[in-house]
Amino acid sequence: MYLDFYSFREQPFNLTPDPRFIFLSRSHREAFAHLLYGINNHAGFMVLTGEVGSGKTTVLRTLLNHLPADRYRTALIFNPSLSSSELLRSINRELSIPSDTSNNCSPLDALNRFLLQENAEDRTVVLAIDEAQDLEAPVLEQIRLISNLETDQKKLIQIVLAGQPELMRMLNRDDMRQLSQRITVRYHLEPMNFEDTLGYIDHRLKVAGGGDKVTFSKGSLNRIYRYSRGLPRLINAACDRSLLAGYTRDTKKIDRRIAVAGIKDLRRNTAYHTWKRHLLWVPTIVVLAALVAVGINSKWVRNFINPFNPSSRIQTAEERAEGDSVMTGEELSRAMASELGQVSESESIRYAFNALAASWNAPPILESGDFNPLSKMEHGGLGRELRLYRFLGNLGALIRIDYPAVLELDMPGVSGKRFVLLVGIENEKLLVDPPIAGRKSLSFNELEKVWSGYGYLLWKDSLNFPTRMSPGAKGDHIKRLQDLLREAGSYRGPSTGLYDKDTVLAVKEFQSARGIDQDGIVGAQTLMLLYRSSGQFELPRLTVGSK
Repeated sequence: MYLDFYSFREQPFNLTPDPRFIFLSRSHREAFAHLLYGINNHAGFMVLTGEVGSGKTTVLRTLLNHLPADRYRTALIFNPSLSSSELLRSINRELSIPSDTSNNCSPLDALNRFLLQENAEDRTVVLAIDEAQDLEAPVLEQIRLISNLETDQKKLIQIVLAGQPELMRMLNRDDMRQLSQRITVRYHLEPMNFEDTLGYIDHRLKVAGGGDKVTFSKGSLNRIYRYSRGLPRLINAACDRSLLAGYTRDTKKIDRRIAVAGIKDLRRNTAYHTWKRHLLWVPTIVVLAALVAVGINSKWVRNFINPFNPSSRIQTAEERAEGDSVMTGEELSRAMASELGQVSESESIRYAFNALAASWNAPPILESGDFNPLSKMEHGGLGRELRLYRFLGNLGALIRIDYPAVLELDMPGVSGKRFVLLVGIENEKLLVDPPIAGRKSLSFNELEKVWSGYGYLLWKDSLNFPTRMSPGAKGDHIKRLQDLLREAGSYRGPSTGLYDKDTVLAVKEFQSARGIDQDGIVGAQTLMLLYRSSGQFELPRLTVGSK
């Protein structure tokens, strides 16, 4: 709403994680150093705690992105509401460990073989589990068993548990002592101080492109700090509302009065959502008491109450908005197999590809004969001045690329493959098109159970780069590459047109910040992310609510 007014390229205080906006305060840096020390010294178990919104996930992502891909293998689990077996499968999927059912190999055996192989090749495997306070006792026991995988000299896997303060209270229980005794590194993430809060706000304004177009007065910063208590999530919310309040008053200077108005609106909105369901009961109870007093028929009373009942009126509306139905995992699997089995593989891929093409404003492929997923998607993309990128990996890596993607599904009991378009993320759920079993969104765990690990993305090479650029190359296309790297904040030298040492370092720095392999070579994935970071190009995004 206010982007053009303040000359922002994008929202500076969006709650969606973005590596470009990462700002490490003193406490964040200390947490980072503790975890890095534990990993490099093969401590085995580490715990990071912090209040809601303190930046635990930021520390984890920064840590994992910092670890060189040639020396480390990393997995991030951010959906801890899993059973022990589901957790193992998720870990293996994140580490790209194929399942071996031919030899009756269990997921734990497959993980152990993988860890031994990585250890033989002198690579360290790091597993990070976010929101770990939600883990059930049997799952924590499974994690303890995983930590037992070791050689005579060292642990084969380094495990980081991150969660709210109740995680430590849970680990301090008597029945958790075996696990607690294995934890050698512990760090509690404190909120930012006032100085770090100022640096955080200034950093996000500059990255969004409006650092010199808007100013926050000292009074406004004091109010924002008092409200947020130095918690990044609350800082984002307060600054966003303050900017909105400034926009409505047609001013680019956010003073104390405007910040107070923004925070008051934020509190009012929070209070409304907290109490609205309770307040809806007040007239209902009064009316019910009156009706009972005069002896009205109880069935008529129930019919009168139902429209006002929060559980039937509000929850049903929310469920309709989500497009989700409540069902068990087994029921969902059966419904998915039944529904997806009714369409052919070629029909499924055609629909998914056309939905993906629509996100690029490209014309659809008309129905004509067989539709081979690999060849026709590629030819269809090229015919629309778009390139096809074939992805193999885990959901976390796919989401970091931040482009809509066609996912290949492998459904038990369904012959051939089926395909859906991953549209975005909302409320920790993945939005898909077409809906599956009547649901427009699935949890990470629900989708992981049927996803083959393959995805297909369309992207546009607007500057006509070669397919792959390596050190030693030279020419105008390298100048254009250096310009893009400079816009991304990774390259600080002149546009020489030579893919020299400084350019290699800049490419690796950019790749590290985006969480992809740091090989110093510019391939399709690096180009896709460079185009995304530029701001010059209109590109569809995977993340809901951003442009």
